[in-house]
Amino acid sequence: MDGTSEIEELTAMPAKTKEPAALVITGPTASGKSALAHEVALRTGAEIISADSRQIYRELTIGSAKPTPEMLGEVPYHFINEKTIGEPYSAGAFATESRARIAMIRKRGNPVIVAGGSPLYLQGLIEGFSDLPPADPKIREKLQKELAEQGSRALYRKLQDLDPERAATLDHTKTHRLIRNLEIIELIGKSSTPPSPTPEMQFHAVALNFPREELYQRINLRVEEMMSEGLLQEAEALLKKYRPEISNRTLPALLTVGYQELFDHLERKTPLEGAVTLIQQHTRNYAKRQLTFLRNRMQLNWIQAPLTAQERTELAESLLS
Repeated sequence: MDGTSEIEELTAMPAKTKEPAALVITGPTASGKSALAHEVALRTGAEIISADSRQIYRELTIGSAKPTPEMLGEVPYHFINEKTIGEPYSAGAFATESRARIAMIRKRGNPVIVAGGSPLYLQGLIEGFSDLPPADPKIREKLQKELAEQGSRALYRKLQDLDPERAATLDHTKTHRLIRNLEIIELIGKSSTPPSPTPEMQFHAVALNFPREELYQRINLRVEEMMSEGLLQEAEALLKKYRPEISNRTLPALLTVGYQELFDHLERKTPLEGAVTLIQQHTRNYAKRQLTFLRNRMQLNWIQAPLTAQERTELAESLLS
């Protein structure tokens, strides 16, 4: 099967759906999904739903790899620059609000493209979430005490023992999610339940496949480009404004890779060169977790990522057909 016929098969409309399927373009960080989605949108008049958990925050720009101001002027984007860091936001909220936004876009007569790589956001939108128990204050307090006394690595090892599949999608720095998963395990015996049935809404989800070593090289280069664009200055402004929250780790958005390493540098814990190396390493680790989740927990159609602008144009045309 050649590349064009493969895409045509993957994007053929379901026979019994009232609405056209929304195209979903995902993949690991730095795989080129945002550029591809933008090119398809330019050709179709589509509006883009950003499925990125950090791009929704106004204060996180360079480190979240937001579309450029020029791109935002060319195509209508949703869930970008809509909240401040202090406003909590979740995958569940995104699942609900993005479906409503898709319906609104369709009423205007426009196509929809979902683009992003936050796995839980994508899973919630496409598959829905099961009903999970509310937080239990006693269990939460006990786990927070374990975190304070034993450290995040001990909690991560505990989750690895209890639910290795879920643990593979996290790391020890994701303390809020670690605690929540361990809390749910204590409440219902497992960290998640099957997705709940979702309202009728069709999606065609494609994921960009990239050779691992080439992807890692792209990640390393992108970090260097972010630094040249002013990522250090962006982190410095955030540290000045949110120093207590950063010190106390009370705002999850400020624990994002690319920022927390520079916060350590600015507080003289790490030299700049070492901080950049850590950003590259931690971003590669994140890409690996994305791939683990997307491959093991979602039904996606994997296609070869474009390596050049010409290949991206050809792939965009194939998706249109």
